[in-house]
Amino acid sequence: MRTARFTLDPAFTVGPVDPRLFGSFVEHLGRCVYTGIHEPGHPTADADGLRTDVLDLVRELGVTAIRYPGGNFVSGYRWEDSVGPAEDRPRRLDLAWHSTETNRFGLSEYISFLRKIGPQAEPVMAVNLGTRGVTEALELQEYANHPAGTALSDLRAAHGDKDPFGIRLWCLGNEMDGPWQTGHKTAEEYGRLAAETARAMRQQDPGVELVACGSSSRSMPTFAAWEATVLTETYDLVDHVSLHAYYEPHDGDLDSFLASAVDMESFIEDTVATCDHVGAKLKSTKKINLSFDEWNVWYMSRWQEQATSFAQDDWPEAPRLLEDGYSVTDAVVLGSLLIALLRHADRVKIACLAQLVNVIAPIMTEPGGPAWRQTTFHPFAQASRYGRGEVLDVRVDSPTYETARYGTTDLLHATAVRADDGTVTVFAVNRSRTGALPLEIALGRLGPTAVVEHTVLADADPDARNTLDEPERVVPHPAEGTALADGRLTAVLEPLSWNVIRLA
Repeated sequence: MRTARFTLDPAFTVGPVDPRLFGSFVEHLGRCVYTGIHEPGHPTADADGLRTDVLDLVRELGVTAIRYPGGNFVSGYRWEDSVGPAEDRPRRLDLAWHSTETNRFGLSEYISFLRKIGPQAEPVMAVNLGTRGVTEALELQEYANHPAGTALSDLRAAHGDKDPFGIRLWCLGNEMDGPWQTGHKTAEEYGRLAAETARAMRQQDPGVELVACGSSSRSMPTFAAWEATVLTETYDLVDHVSLHAYYEPHDGDLDSFLASAVDMESFIEDTVATCDHVGAKLKSTKKINLSFDEWNVWYMSRWQEQATSFAQDDWPEAPRLLEDGYSVTDAVVLGSLLIALLRHADRVKIACLAQLVNVIAPIMTEPGGPAWRQTTFHPFAQASRYGRGEVLDVRVDSPTYETARYGTTDLLHATAVRADDGTVTVFAVNRSRTGALPLEIALGRLGPTAVVEHTVLADADPDARNTLDEPERVVPHPAEGTALADGRLTAVLEPLSWNVIRLA
């Protein structure tokens, strides 16, 4: 096969990586919260009922910003149900996921969870603009953040949280363009409500950072028009607009599935163009950045089949929903999506892998039993660990292949990040399912003189996955033969593989 090539030069960069690019998402959906991160009585549970085995894996995963409490769940969320003594909190029907919400895990528990992960874990709080509005957003903000001396801040202290939660980043609703959303609105309706809410929240605290709802996917019929309308109302009041995207193979078309990042990159670039068009119309020098606060591989077709089987009079607690088991192929696609986010780090400042535990997640648990890493855990953990610094501009010269959904596509998908200490990490995916891909990188004036390591996630069985019985079936392994000499790196990327090449 023809060699894939690109050149790295410190003079040609994309932009710095915001740590929040490695965020995640916790929603009251299925077992993400209950028997996921929170399981009093589990052998590893701490005094707050948090599973310490899960906390250890979350730290290893390297997540930063964690969005909460939804997701579709937030559009029926009553924040006041989630505070105070847990035994006194009301049980509610959750329309989003046809479940019963006990509210045993709430706002204080969420903040405690973040603090136990460590200072790198930043709260991202969504407010309900589906069934509620400005008043409730302001009340939640005051309860969470005001130091003391008001009814709601003093109530927080009475509930055992004297110190404010310090939530700086807020999402103004969730997927309000979607007809499935409780309280779904037109772009005009949502734009006005988001503007009113943003204006009021800034009156309470001018330093808040706000995310307006963008499109639920690039395939939405209102995409781009929705963003243009919403931003016309909110441009000077918000900092980010959201994007959501999930990918799965359709009709067994794995070649197109492996090229999913083509769609993600187009989605990002089209949204940036729309944001900048509105800014130009408003004659603003401000740039709206992007919050890709839901993204993942999700076998949504399976969920749609499951949803039709629900009994209307059955509202279970924490049922097993969306518990996709991920293969090597899925992990390679997820790695390619991470590359797409890094390649647009100049405008994508927040990204949240949806979700964190059990629900389309990199971490799985069994009630009363172990926790383990899915295949997708490894690309995310490696990107979070080594993808910090300045993204270098990568323009590949690659062999191509044909896909039904995206046409002619490069077999190589790659990016590179230069850390503050001058070390460089190359992230690369070989999309070929059958052939190894020779790679050559010219390092020019970049500086590294040695290969620290080259690890690869690949397997002879592309459907191999980690399970309760075989939790370590798929792990990254060292690659052979990668070399750096005279400013030129050479390597061979295994078929259907995610690669991390570290240089110093």
